[in-house]
Formats: sequence, structure tokens, C-alpha cells
Amino acid sequence: MLLSRKIVPRTLAGIASRAYSADGNRNYDIVVVGGGIVGTASAREILLRHPALRIAIVEKEPKLAFHQSGHNSGVIHAGIYYKPGSLKAKLCVEGLHLSYKYLDEKSIPYKKVGKLIVATNAVEVERLNDLYQRSLANNVPDVQVVDQAKIKEIEPYCQGLKAIWSPHTGIVDWGLVTQYYGRDFKAAGGDVYINFKVAKFSEAPDNLDYPIVVRSEKGDEIRARHILTCGGLQSDKIAEMTGCSAVPKIVPFRGEYLLLNPDKCHMVRGNIYPVPDPRFPFLGVHFTPRMDGSVWLGPNAVLAFRREGYKWSDINVPELIDALRFPGFIKMASKFVGAGMMEIARSALIPLQVRELQKFIPDIHEYDVARGPAGVRAQALDNDGNLVDDFVFDHGTGESVLSKNILHCRNAPSPGATSSLSIAKMIADKIEHEFHIGK
Repeated sequence: MLLSRKIVPRTLAGIASRAYSADGNRNYDIVVVGGGIVGTASAREILLRHPALRIAIVEKEPKLAFHQSGHNSGVIHAGIYYKPGSLKAKLCVEGLHLSYKYLDEKSIPYKKVGKLIVATNAVEVERLNDLYQRSLANNVPDVQVVDQAKIKEIEPYCQGLKAIWSPHTGIVDWGLVTQYYGRDFKAAGGDVYINFKVAKFSEAPDNLDYPIVVRSEKGDEIRARHILTCGGLQSDKIAEMTGCSAVPKIVPFRGEYLLLNPDKCHMVRGNIYPVPDPRFPFLGVHFTPRMDGSVWLGPNAVLAFRREGYKWSDINVPELIDALRFPGFIKMASKFVGAGMMEIARSALIPLQVRELQKFIPDIHEYDVARGPAGVRAQALDNDGNLVDDFVFDHGTGESVLSKNILHCRNAPSPGATSSLSIAKMIADKIEHEFHIGK
């Protein structure tokens, strides 16, 4: 059942980002703030459409895809979960096809391992049937419902009553893909500034052609006609710099994974997922094979004590207070207090996490797992404690240059990596419309 690209060794020499533009000119038509997968894909798409434009990406870290884009599960999603007719459903299915096409063109290694969404009781079977109808409405390719015998054929160590089988779900290193987007962008003439943490946007009244000054914490400056921000974990803070509302607020949730003992990795061929429980906001623990042959188990979902907090010991007191005092977080936490305490308990006690995994593969035991990596999800919340599950774009108020010439992408919800090329097309359309580019 496994299809994979031939893994060809690739050198990424020459795609490391430079700190300055090649000709020393730091005036740009568009500056994209944020070098994650959405920002990099969007910059690439805009420049490929409009090769005469001067475009730059600024990224506060030493490389692209440093945070969410480089710390995710690496799954190429097929679009099963999302409400039919929604933008997320459309962009995911389109992004699936665009992603495989791009990976093939660039000879980027991937594996089409498939995904089973497994029901283990009668209640989950009913939910599974509803999910299957949703996947059909979303035009998920070749999706089917399978019985116990077929589950065993696909995943011999997995147990369940029924499952949805998605053969086109795959795995890839999305951080590596982002680096390739960046290479395309630079080959088309774009500039990438790393270690450039934006501290301030200001007007430049002496330069009407490039009226926005982007200043880094170190005092470096570049100038722009227009700005697109794709700030991920910092998206609300960046938007506030130009007078936008503090809401939707980004509240960071850490997802911690366990690693399956290499001697047991043969027990997991592809992605094995639970049936989502509509009462809770997060998906639940699952089995995810990785490109390096390892298997990740999880994640849980616990509040991170800083925006980029990958461990319990990563604490930023002002950022933590900012999250805890936000009315939306207080309302969400009170609504899910029981589930939240259980997530914390699973973080502290590996056997509780293993117990969830044993519902699907009983032969996995506590001594078969070890603590693994973690990622942080930029969860956007509104004032009522609702998880913002749609794209949010924003401008500052008023008629100033900072209001009219800066577009903030404040929320690009999961599955952002799978949908990155389709999201980039949507954002490029929006940039053309908002800033009258190409007209």
C-alpha cells in the first residue's frame, strides 16, 4: 500500500538566505514579513506572477521555517475533516494536488503512506459515517470506508470496527519544502533577510515612492511600497504595530510527541488517526510515520508558557500573563477545564498517553516509547473563547500609509502546510486586488 518518491540526495547549497540585497538597494515594491511556509509560498507566487517587482522576505530567525513550518507532523492532508464548501476544504484538496505536483517537479522526497481514521466503538462508527459523507462532498480523491479485515490488511497491528481509508494522504518534510520555496523565490530575483526581527513600521514622508520604513530590533531598515505580514505565532503582535485590534489573539498551544522504539516502527505503516470528537477542539493522539523512518505518537495540546515555548521550562512571563488574562482564553479554559487537565496529565504521565494509543495498537507499551519533539500551534481566539477556524486578513484603521498599504494575514489555519501553494494563490489574488498590482 506504500507509494513513495525515489529518495534522491539533494544539496541545498546556495539557498541559505543572504542578509543584504545583491545590489545594496533596500527599496522594495512588496516586503513580506514572516518566513514560514505561508509567507514564503506567497512571496514566491507574487514574484512568479510579477517578475518585474522587487520583493523581499524578512524573517526574525536564522533560517526560513524555523517555527510552526519546521515543527509540524509532516503530513500531506487530503481534506477529509473540513466543512463542505468551506475555504479550508477547497484549499486543502487543491493544495494536495499542487503539493504532489511540486514535489515531483523538484524531486523532493515524500511517501504516499495513506491514512486510516479508525472507529473503535459504535459512537465513533456513527461519527465516521458522517465524516465519510463530508469527505465525499469535499472531493477527497479515492477515499473509502473499510471494514475490520481491510484495516488489518492496510495496518496489520491496528484494531478497529470501521475506518476511512485515504490512500493519497502522505508525508514530507515541510521545513525542507519551505526552503525550496525560498530557493525559487531567490532564483526569481527576490531577497531574503534573516535575523531581521521587525520592531517598528513607520511612514517615510521624504520618500513617496517607498513610503513605509521597516525597522529591525538591531536598527536595520528597508523601505517598501506595500507590506504583507504572515507572522504565525507573532501575527497579532505584528498587526498591533500598525493600529490593528489585539483580537483575534494568538494563544500558543504546545503539542508534545512521543517517539516509538525503532524496533517497533514496523508496526505502523501509515498515518493512523482517531475519529474526531466534536465536543473538543483538538484532534487527539495519532500515529505519524516520518521521512527518516521514525514514528511520532501524539500530540497532546497544552498551553505553552511563551509564544515559542517548546518545553515546560520555556517561560516568558509577560507573554504568559498576556495569554492568561485574555478573556477569550479564560472562557475557553473554563469550557474545557476537564479536557485541559487531562492533556496536562498526559504530558506528565506517559502511561496515560500510551493508554490512548493502545485503543488502536494494543501491542504498544510504555517501555516502547520515549519523549520526543514538540511543536507550538498559533491558535487564534476571539473574545468569546472560540477557536478562529478561518482566514483573517486585517488593515489598520484610518487613511494613513500604514493602514492602506499593509495587509496582515492574521490567521492561516491548519492544514496550512498542505494548502500552502493554494493559500499563496489566494493571497496573491488578494494582494493584486488590495494594492492594484498588475492593473
